[in-house]
Amino acid sequence: MSDRSPIITAHRQDEAACLRDLLAQVALPPAWVQARAAQLIQVARNRPPALFDALLQEFSLSNAEGVSLMVIAESLLRIPDRATIDALIEDRLGHGDWHRHLGHSPSRLVNVAAWGLATGADLLHHAGLVVRLGEPVLRAALAQAVRLLAHQFVMGSSIEDALARSDTRYRYSFDMLGEGARTQADADRHFDAYTEAIAAIGRTSGGQGPIVGPGISVKLSALHPRFETAQTERVLAQLAPRLAELGRLAQDVNVGLTIDAEEAHRLHLTLDVLERLVWWDGLGLAVQAYQKRARAVCGYLAEMARARGVRLVVRLVKGAYWDGEIKRAQEAGLATYPVFTDKAATDLSYLACAHILFGGETFIYPAFATHNAQSIASIEALAGSRTDWEFQRLHGMGERIYEQIVASHPCRVYAPVGHHHDLLPYLVRRLLENGANGSFVNHMVDEDAPIDSLIQAPHQVCRGGLPEPPLMFAPERRAAVGWDLSEPDVRAMMEGHAAARPDHPRPPTSAPADVNHAVDAAAAAAGSWDRLGGERRAEILENASDLVESAAPDLMAGLVHEAGKTIPDALAELRETVDFLRYYAVQARKHFGGDMVLPGPAGESNRLRLKGRGVFAAISPWNFPLAIFVGQVAAALAAGNAVVAKAAPQTPRIAARAVDLLHQAGVPRGVLHLVTGGVEIGQALTQHPGLTGVSFTGSTATAQAINRRLAARSGPIIPLIAETGGINALIADSSALPEQLVDDIIVSAFRSAGQRCSSARILFVQNEAAKTVERLLAGAAAELRLGSPWHLSTDIGPVIDAAARDRLQAHADWIGHRAARLFECPIPDGLAELTMFGPRAFRLENADLLGAEVFGPILHVVHFARSHLGSVLDWINASGYGLTLGIHSRIDSFWQQVAENVRVGNIYVNRGQIGAVVGVQPFGGEGLSGTGPKAGGPHTLFRYATETTTSINLAAIGGDVGLLTGGRQPKFTPCGRS
Repeated sequence: MSDRSPIITAHRQDEAACLRDLLAQVALPPAWVQARAAQLIQVARNRPPALFDALLQEFSLSNAEGVSLMVIAESLLRIPDRATIDALIEDRLGHGDWHRHLGHSPSRLVNVAAWGLATGADLLHHAGLVVRLGEPVLRAALAQAVRLLAHQFVMGSSIEDALARSDTRYRYSFDMLGEGARTQADADRHFDAYTEAIAAIGRTSGGQGPIVGPGISVKLSALHPRFETAQTERVLAQLAPRLAELGRLAQDVNVGLTIDAEEAHRLHLTLDVLERLVWWDGLGLAVQAYQKRARAVCGYLAEMARARGVRLVVRLVKGAYWDGEIKRAQEAGLATYPVFTDKAATDLSYLACAHILFGGETFIYPAFATHNAQSIASIEALAGSRTDWEFQRLHGMGERIYEQIVASHPCRVYAPVGHHHDLLPYLVRRLLENGANGSFVNHMVDEDAPIDSLIQAPHQVCRGGLPEPPLMFAPERRAAVGWDLSEPDVRAMMEGHAAARPDHPRPPTSAPADVNHAVDAAAAAAGSWDRLGGERRAEILENASDLVESAAPDLMAGLVHEAGKTIPDALAELRETVDFLRYYAVQARKHFGGDMVLPGPAGESNRLRLKGRGVFAAISPWNFPLAIFVGQVAAALAAGNAVVAKAAPQTPRIAARAVDLLHQAGVPRGVLHLVTGGVEIGQALTQHPGLTGVSFTGSTATAQAINRRLAARSGPIIPLIAETGGINALIADSSALPEQLVDDIIVSAFRSAGQRCSSARILFVQNEAAKTVERLLAGAAAELRLGSPWHLSTDIGPVIDAAARDRLQAHADWIGHRAARLFECPIPDGLAELTMFGPRAFRLENADLLGAEVFGPILHVVHFARSHLGSVLDWINASGYGLTLGIHSRIDSFWQQVAENVRVGNIYVNRGQIGAVVGVQPFGGEGLSGTGPKAGGPHTLFRYATETTTSINLAAIGGDVGLLTGGRQPKFTPCGRS
């Protein structure tokens, strides 16, 4: 394996430093480059715009109508039933003002389309017979329009069709459409498509070499259902031989084979696979210039080709997953983005990479994929007299510019091939690229956009990028830092830490006398802690957050060994803990920093102050023994309370370590106490007369028992803040993208072995989509890996203990006699020491069979008719639970109807329904699922506090000085009487 340390180093470099390196490395282009770019644009503009260009110019993604058209293009052809198609059309045509597009475009066809859309929108706004007659016409017209749009981007539905459409002036690289496989059957289907395409292309290659002749592009995620770094060993054992087989087939018929670039977290795995194939001239790899490590990757490839004595094709692209990379980096808390967040920096990186590729001598064949005239002219300048390289463009894009180039220099078309169900995700990426305001293609079509603005060298327009991910909540707080588990050294470090069992002793089980002592001591210390003030308490909580981050390896190892957490789950919980501490510190400063001045009449001062209640009991569960434990404690402390925290009996070591860190951070020992034990300790704690509040997370039954115990106490009525369980539903109509839906079901129902209060327990899927979803779900579940939680390859670890496993097995046995089992993941050999329970799913004829929460990886599936959606919502409300709800649909009116008619605390649309982020998705339910306020939200601390109002009659001591000196005018407000 070649040295990848420069790639790793570049990946971690912050954007500002990387940009400085680029500016120092890339020289300003010669003056003629700008003139050449201007000429390309002007000639292109003098030619009639393509239909697609004109359509996107009129309906860009900057307006509601353009977004609606994109949704229709993505969804319409794959929806299986007419009722949902009609609902989609009505929903999307109801968005925006279609009449403002009438007669605007220079294209007659676009104006006709605008007239048809406006007329359709008008038609749908009228009730009765006209709508019923109009729906079939609209349905057919829009379906045909989407097919025409697809025709702009796809060479053919089969490789034979695509070859027949080939333009002899261009070279071609054919891409057999298909997104990432979710099942082995999908991967096999894609492999067969590649095999057949290679044979067909070979028959027409005409004896050209594999570099300059026709080729094929291969997406590795389409060839393996788990193409991800956590599954590296498995991928190399299973995928690499299949790709080698495709390589030999391509070599035999002189067809080039290029591996497509995918998301940044797959890069190292892609290089691992590539290294096993570098044996013939004709292999290629796409490199994304928007990655900060693109230059290092180009150098790595040149060195590898030189060492192997082959010529490697490198297709240099800008990159197509930019928004997804930004979102992933922010969600994962990465120290920096893997990509440039300033587009001009990407353009600079592109030129720097081109310089490296041209310097690769005969070992690199450069292929430059771009539609940007300035980049094209710059590449021509860098090439000088060298001719052994080519340009590339996408089918359906860039024709007007490349018509000026193809006669003088080789150009290759990247040509997608496939049916509409494989096309749609690809089509959306192209629409996003072309329809976005920042797109060169979009601006080039816009006659009002001055050419000078399109031909500036990237040096002249670099402005700096987005704040780094840890600063996404700045200036209030830093986000918790994460680790990029796709990096080889990070994976090794994480597995090493996780495998090392912490040596912290188990704290002794508390006795009732210990509870009494802890509450009494906390009561004695509560007043001084409250008087410390919000600012100082915030500083201590922030100190604690830093200590938690510093102790990350130790804490994560504890989560793995004591709670059975997988490494990704342990990392997520650690970060949530840090976020709780920092978020509540912000809230302490904001709400406990002094008095709030209230309006009133002249001569009077009215102030309100929040204060701690006294002593809170914080009772936490075993499924989040660090995040929920610390979150409850931190909320109570931030509000000025002393705390007696009870750890779950299964996870006392983690709790003890957390309390130790809080003490180290500055929380006085008298203010925070830990007690451990089972039910009897919880009873002793909640019965103590010195308590002034209880926060609890756990089962509904236990919360009800605590509530009764508190109600039976004499003395003050104290608050109970409870977050409990739920029979959490996920509802999907037939407009949902099945692959995305299945991804989110797997995460929502089975991650953490289903041991989250937010986990999906029941899936309601529309009848017309059910068969497809069940097939994909069973296939995707078969690819899950059960095992020891300290291995990164493990998806599903053990359930918490044997009692939990036995309860799950009892339910599976009971429901198995009353419902159809869809699948069950087998438990591998050699895991006898772990309390494993394989994920499984059952199809229920009646949702009423699920009468209570089942806390583990069992999913219950119910089919529903679209016309009976109301019954589904009634069932959810009648269950009494209201914690989380997932909704998957491309129809806004559908998810809005669901959201408005269910009583649920957290609703998630077109995404997973677990993993709420502190301060972003405040978490908590209603009904049987909790009392509120939500954890990690702006109202959390109010329930932990009491309010004191102080009113002073200033007139009694001489009058209102501010009023008399002109400092303020009297402001009279209505006031009630108490």
